[in-house]
Amino acid sequence: MLALESVDIFYGHVQALAAVSISVHDGELVTLLGANGAGKSTALMAVSGIVRPRSGSVRWNDTDLAAATPYAIVGLGVIHCPEGRRIFGGLSVLENLRMGAIRRKDRAAARSDMEYVFSLFPVLGERRHQTGATLSGGEQQMLAIGRALMAAPRLLLLDEPSLGLAPLVVKEIFRVIRELHRRGVTILLVEQNVRQALAVADRGYVLSSGRVTLSGTGAELRANPEIEQAYLSRAPEAGQ
Repeated sequence: MLALESVDIFYGHVQALAAVSISVHDGELVTLLGANGAGKSTALMAVSGIVRPRSGSVRWNDTDLAAATPYAIVGLGVIHCPEGRRIFGGLSVLENLRMGAIRRKDRAAARSDMEYVFSLFPVLGERRHQTGATLSGGEQQMLAIGRALMAAPRLLLLDEPSLGLAPLVVKEIFRVIRELHRRGVTILLVEQNVRQALAVADRGYVLSSGRVTLSGTGAELRANPEIEQAYLSRAPEAGQ
């Protein structure tokens, strides 16, 4: 479904991605791993049209995403749930979710999806009339994911969904990610919680200084001594 081929991206004179090639197939959950500044979020922003490659291609099926606007990319079903949540703090939970469905024409399907979001995150149903700014950090992250789901994603881009959250909330977020994957949602996940990311991923790529340095199945990367030493040897299990 998605293919980045030899993508180079610069911020001014600083190169953020260097000849990056990754792919995501229909129904897969693929994770991008790496330290802060490795280029993971930049890769997601290249897919959603927020940043443009200087060279290389970003293709979604037969569409060149590098030539499309972010608005048009959303219309293709490529939905970005950004790092930092970025909900509308002055709007209610319901209004935030409705914003996610703003392009949809089938209102009955959108209402059904809202009920599905409330089934995934019951606390959002309980807080549906509260403004986003009054929610806890974990609830805001749930709302950000729910808003993305309201756009009926064919590809869901999740950027650091567990960042800054308590272990029990992280566990709940990953439960939902597993459920979405089980239902066939295609997901490209950026995540610093490497243990959790590899536990749910079909495949993964490791970025370092803007380059892909390792790739493989989730099981292969978990068993890789480099990954164990760099990311897993001191990382606690979520929920501990």
